[in-house]
Amino acid sequence: MKIVKKSFLILLVVFIVAQFFGPEKNQGSLASIEPFLAETNPPENVRAILKETCYDCHSDVTRYPWYNTITPVNYWLAAHVKDGKKHFNMSNWEGNTVKRKDHKFEELIEMVENKDMPLKSYTLTHAEANLTDAQIKAVVDWAKMVRIKYGLEPKPE
Repeated sequence: MKIVKKSFLILLVVFIVAQFFGPEKNQGSLASIEPFLAETNPPENVRAILKETCYDCHSDVTRYPWYNTITPVNYWLAAHVKDGKKHFNMSNWEGNTVKRKDHKFEELIEMVENKDMPLKSYTLTHAEANLTDAQIKAVVDWAKMVRIKYGLEPKPE
């Protein structure tokens, strides 16, 4: 019984000390998203969906929930954001080629149509991110229009 108490006490101390450390936060400016919005020109309803559903993990602008102050949850969230930005980053849009942008939108359409995005783990704590069929259609229709635009742009040779 003594070993169990000592082990619990050690784990408690480690947990408390860990609360003083955490990953760097993803706290950029909304201005970083402006080039993406200007280039892709989403209608207002899609802009609202992007803000509520996508910005947190796919831009430099993350709204952190209260539980992000708890280690190890904050590391888990930081890993999700890093992974999300690796796949689709609205804050780093200008540096991509037209071909890459088109491919990102192809993936966006597939993920949203298949309801793979937003992630279930995200919608559990962000009810507003549960997309209706009408919202999915709006996002997909917009994304298809963007792909048409990218298809018409001249490709560098």
